[in-house]
Order: sequence, then C-alpha cells, then structure tokens
Amino acid sequence: MKNTFILGAIALVLFSCGNGLPEVAPTLKTEKLPHDSDDPAIWINRENPEQSIVFGTDKDEVNGGVYAFDLDGKIIKEKSLTGISYPNNVDIEYGFKLTDSTETDIMMFTEREKNQIRLYSVPDMKPLDNGGYKVFTDETNIEMKRPMGISIYKNPKTGEVSAFVSRKAGPTQGYLYQYALVSDSLGVHANLLRKLGTFSGQKEIEAIAVDDALGYVYYSDEGVGIRKYHADPKQGDKEIALFGSEYFKDDIEGIAIATYGGDNGFLIVSNQQDHSFNIFKRSDNSFVKTINLGTIETDGCDVVTESLGKKFPNGLFVSMNDQQDFFYHALDSLKLK
Repeated sequence: MKNTFILGAIALVLFSCGNGLPEVAPTLKTEKLPHDSDDPAIWINRENPEQSIVFGTDKDEVNGGVYAFDLDGKIIKEKSLTGISYPNNVDIEYGFKLTDSTETDIMMFTEREKNQIRLYSVPDMKPLDNGGYKVFTDETNIEMKRPMGISIYKNPKTGEVSAFVSRKAGPTQGYLYQYALVSDSLGVHANLLRKLGTFSGQKEIEAIAVDDALGYVYYSDEGVGIRKYHADPKQGDKEIALFGSEYFKDDIEGIAIATYGGDNGFLIVSNQQDHSFNIFKRSDNSFVKTINLGTIETDGCDVVTESLGKKFPNGLFVSMNDQQDFFYHALDSLKLK
C-alpha cells in the first residue's frame, strides 16, 4: 500500500492536467494580475536585452489593463496601463516610421468594450492614437464590432505597417479586418485595407499571429483548425492552408511563431482544454509534437528566439495561465530543436 501511494504521488508530480504528458516546469511565474490575464507580447530592448519587457493584458470592463513585467516577472508600474475597457490581445512591432527621420517601436491592443484598437509607443508608453481607432464600423450587429485578437505586420520590403484584427463574432467570410497604420502631419491613422478570412461558423476567432519574414498571417478558427493567408494584400485573399485540427481537444487558441534562419522555426499553438501546446514546423506546417508547460486553459502566448541576457540566453516563451498570471519558459526547455 505504501509503495502504491508513493508511485501515485510521483505520477501526480510528473503528469498534470490529465493530458498524460510530463510537465516542463516554468523558469518563473509573474506576479498576479487583479482580474483576468489573457494575452502576452514580448518587447525586446535591443540596446539592453536584460531590460526587455513582457506586456500582458488583464481583462475587466472598467479597470482592465496592459501590465508591463520585467524579466523577473515583477510588474513595472510606471510602464503599465490601467483604466482600459476590457483589453483582450496585445502585440509588438519594431521601427514604425512617425516621420522620415523619426521611428518608434509600437504596441497595439484591442479594447473590446469600446469597439476599438489602441496604439502606444514603446518603451515610453505614449498614446499615438488620439484615444483609439474604431473598428468594424460598417457592422450593424454590436457583437460583430467587438474586437478580440490583434497582430501587427511589417512588410520587410516596403516597411509598411498594418494590423490584423479579429472579433467576438463575425461572418463566414471577411471575419478579419486589416488596417494600415499611416503617419502624417496630423498624427497616426488606421485605414481599412481589406476584409479577409474564412470562418467555420463554429465558436469564434481570437488568436492571430503574423510571420513578417515569410509574409504569412495565421489565425485560430477555434473549432476547426489553423488558417493561413498571405499578409500582404497584394498577394491576394485566397486561403493557403487549413491545418492542425486533428491535434486539438477543443478550442484552438494562442499562436506564437519561433523564427530562425530562412523558413526554419516553429508555430506554438495553445490546445486550451488539453492544457498543452502543439508544435508545427514553420516551413510546411507539419505537426512535430505536443508539450505540457504546466499552464491551465492558456489563451495567448508569445515567443522570441533572440538572447535576453543571462536568464534567457537562447530566447523566451511566455504563456497565459488561468490563475491571473503568466509563465516564463526559457526557450531551450521546450526542446524545439
């Protein structure tokens, strides 16, 4: 009986959340947020990588926030934004041109209860959007106006920057809108470029991720699979691929893209109700493996493959955990390569 108890205890340590996979323990967990954590985005400080920032959304209709964390998982109060009406997803882009001689890194997030997206400069956290850009303005159904996911695309050839936005509900065609970010003497504007994206009609579409270098946008049609399109409107609106459905238990959620040279790298996608992540090759979207990182009901995730100093010398993976926090994993621990 004693040996049986010991073996059972060992099994509980090795396997969590019922998916039967050994847990890869996080390097650290962040401080708790006050409401409901959802989606992270990593900003790399290229002048001092150890001063990089992880931003994470905290959903609340009145006093939601986009919180800034240091690489020890501590909240940076002076870089955090609060008083936001249900911030959902967040993303980062580098080198957005404000003028011919001035550029800045930017952060964008969706503010669902105000039917808008927000734009801030990073790391000084100054608003660039004059209070926000309304989205899905041609819709009459209020549910189809409520933004959820966001991902920024910077065309490596032209330097043009745009944002893909998904929503709480939408039609079977044109679920996502793509907005060009244009800066002139009057400020920064978000102009509708196109509507794209098939929707199965099952559940919803939240998670979006853009591969700038290869020019693809991916999104999770939560009930059926991961859809892939060209990020550049000039390449057309035809769906390139739908993949991954057979590897998910229920909701297909957050997508992070680990990029290496050429088309090498991986898509890391949250298998939410299985409390695990599925890994796919960036080159051909083929399935690689499933991993358990100890998180519960993960919505959003993000990854960087650059060194962030001594603590994360080979990159960092950050994922939302349904306990009002985020998990940091040194990228090596995922054993992608």
